[in-house]
Amino acid sequence: MRRRKFLGILGGAVAWPLPIHAQQAKPVIGFLSGRSAEESASAVAAFATGLSEAGYIEGRNLSVEYRWAAGRYDQLPALAAELVDRRVAAIFAPGGTDPAVAAKALTDQIPIVFISAADPVRAGLVASLNRPGGNVTGISLIGSTLEAKRLEMLHRLLPSAASIGALVNPNYPDTQFELSELQKGAQAIGLKIHVANARREEELPTAFVSFSDAHVGALLVATDVFLLGQREQIVALAARHKLPAMYGFREIAKSGGLMSYGPNLPDAYHNAGLYIARILKGEKPADLPVLQPTKFEFVINLKVAKALGLEIPPNVLALADEVIE
Repeated sequence: MRRRKFLGILGGAVAWPLPIHAQQAKPVIGFLSGRSAEESASAVAAFATGLSEAGYIEGRNLSVEYRWAAGRYDQLPALAAELVDRRVAAIFAPGGTDPAVAAKALTDQIPIVFISAADPVRAGLVASLNRPGGNVTGISLIGSTLEAKRLEMLHRLLPSAASIGALVNPNYPDTQFELSELQKGAQAIGLKIHVANARREEELPTAFVSFSDAHVGALLVATDVFLLGQREQIVALAARHKLPAMYGFREIAKSGGLMSYGPNLPDAYHNAGLYIARILKGEKPADLPVLQPTKFEFVINLKVAKALGLEIPPNVLALADEVIE
């Protein structure tokens, strides 16, 4: 069951003069993502749906230049430079805060629409959520502020677990903020947090060995797009080590994770497609408020719970927006 909507009215373009690129028969937009193409198919489809609802169909009256960093954030400035040099009509920057930061550093003229779990004001992307100013607007998933809530829900499932593992990518810009939020939440309910880092795919097995050595009772995986992209290996390692885990995205619960709590990514990409369309039709990013999710999905995978020998308490099961059986 999915009941997710985002704030904002996504219709009715105002009469701003059309940008030069938008007047062309087939405008070109840039797609600059911190994720990888292989694991982003559903997100790209949702973005295309948003565009098509506003009359833009890739290959017919719109071209898209794709650039994928695949979790390697240091590549984003060069990828952004390619799109700026291409003089695209707009840049869509999902997959973490870094894509939009890289693009904004290179242009104050090309409109940029981001999707980010970090606070876009704190990241310096916009002046405020209601009046972004400049050439940047987008979707704030506020996922980085939810670590304490995810920890609380994990604790409800496993109240006897005194120590919780936290899997993070230290190269992700918002990691320290997420850890700070997590530590505050842990102190409030008397839990200890054991942190393990993974910057690259080959570091993931070592991180899980660290969790086993520390005898953590459960695991919380941070909302970094590199970790999202490695979800197949992460859920396999969690199963191998018999670690109940909480994630930030429904996609991971569907891939075999035990639980997830966070915003709906396809909804965000869909709304970003609508925003790009409005910009192509003449609206200014400065006048389009940053959208935020109004509700969040709590997903439980009962098949995984059974494999782990866990009985989901009725009071936790009742909170679920979706139960995967």
